[in-house]
Amino acid sequence: MEVIYEDNHLIAVNKNCHEMTQGDKTGDTPLPDMLKDWLKKKYAKPGNVFVGVVHRLDRPVTGVVVFAKTSKALARMNELFRDGEVKKTYWAIVPQGIEQPEGELVHWLVRNKQQNKSYAYDTKRSGAQKAVLCYRLLAHGERYDLLEIDLKTGRHHQIRCQLAKIGFPVKGDLKYGSQRSNPDGGINLHARSIAFIHPVSGQPLTIVADTPDEKIWDVGATASVVHGHAEQ
Repeated sequence: MEVIYEDNHLIAVNKNCHEMTQGDKTGDTPLPDMLKDWLKKKYAKPGNVFVGVVHRLDRPVTGVVVFAKTSKALARMNELFRDGEVKKTYWAIVPQGIEQPEGELVHWLVRNKQQNKSYAYDTKRSGAQKAVLCYRLLAHGERYDLLEIDLKTGRHHQIRCQLAKIGFPVKGDLKYGSQRSNPDGGINLHARSIAFIHPVSGQPLTIVADTPDEKIWDVGATASVVHGHAEQ
């Protein structure tokens, strides 16, 4: 577990593809429980430790996840997300060939809970939710391209589903049409940064998560975005 930011109210982790933000049927220990143990040991706390889930990442996705260390911070972070005042930026490795170097994708997503999968449609239909994202091409690799994605709505599997809909599934994402899996079982979708006004201090905060230490991400080494860890 890689902690990349911490203050009295928030803590952020650079999640790997095996960690999960909430428990599931596997019974594996989720990040909130891991963080509770970490904080308890770090500060030698005798009682219970509070860790509140602010938002989630799919298990095979890597990158920054923020948790609240106080109930006040959790309530205020929930309000920021609800009001659309949190900017989330993702990086995705996709097959080469996308025609437009930047653009906006708008689809209507229908979630199939039995399959744990979403389906994208070009027109509105019953039970569908509108999904919007903006993308831009950051870099070319030998066989793959690196996209930066500005997520405008937060739907189930939204980025994975929308990129697959236009014929560019995330590398390693078998569920959405990638031709082969990745050796680690993850997919090359990375929550690169999250930016918001700190819920207590009122100061702008941007937290940036380094990409996994894999050669495939070298395509982004010279990409024109901010590098590093937490910035305040």
